[in-house]
Amino acid sequence: MTSLENKTLVLTGASRGIGRALALELADAGVNLVLGARGEERLRSVRDQCRARGVRAVYIGGDVSSSNVAQELVSVADEMGNFYGFIHAAGVLAPGPSIWELNKTRFKEVMDASVTAAHQLIRHAAPRLLWRGEGLAVFFGSGAAERAQPGIGAYCAAKAAEEHLARQLAAEAPPVTTIIWRPGVVDTGMQKEAREASGGASAPLREAFAAFRDQGLLLSPEASARGLVRFLLGRPEAYRGQVVDIRNL
Repeated sequence: MTSLENKTLVLTGASRGIGRALALELADAGVNLVLGARGEERLRSVRDQCRARGVRAVYIGGDVSSSNVAQELVSVADEMGNFYGFIHAAGVLAPGPSIWELNKTRFKEVMDASVTAAHQLIRHAAPRLLWRGEGLAVFFGSGAAERAQPGIGAYCAAKAAEEHLARQLAAEAPPVTTIIWRPGVVDTGMQKEAREASGGASAPLREAFAAFRDQGLLLSPEASARGLVRFLLGRPEAYRGQVVDIRNL
């Protein structure tokens, strides 16, 4: 088993859903955390819960697609000591509209959350990890990257781009263990957004996401987070540059 104890990770999307559950699971494993998300009040609560588990934890509110925010997350993690990398769990779904109904601002928000934020984390973290000769970079992927799902076209495109960006990092920075993690179909706010979506492509989307719930296919955020931590405590380096789906473990 590979210990993460006393290592420091940046975790984005940490204020709710899988990100929040993952923060607590990592804290239970002894990981020190720099938590990022846009909702500062929720982030503060997660930070306090992590500290109660005996680890060091700080939070930085803001949009991780901003170079300044990403740089601060990484710099603070480096200053905490034993910086080991990042897990990028943030994302925006924007469910319901047909792809042509999304305005530029909404489309950019979806792409920024997955792709631009991932790139900014790479920009600021990769040089430090390469200097150390090791590290971890986990990107949240999705089966949406491989299919066209009416109602979440921007999200599908964003996840496809993010997964490819991760493969690029794996190819260009071999010392960094880069993983594309697909967390399963998880009972989060995104699921609820999709089930209640409106817009030109919302009907098939609502049907598809309601079926996940009605057929009992949803994982809890806690179960999904535990799956990732168990994976990271094993031999993740054997999967460098690959897609790892919790449903196949």
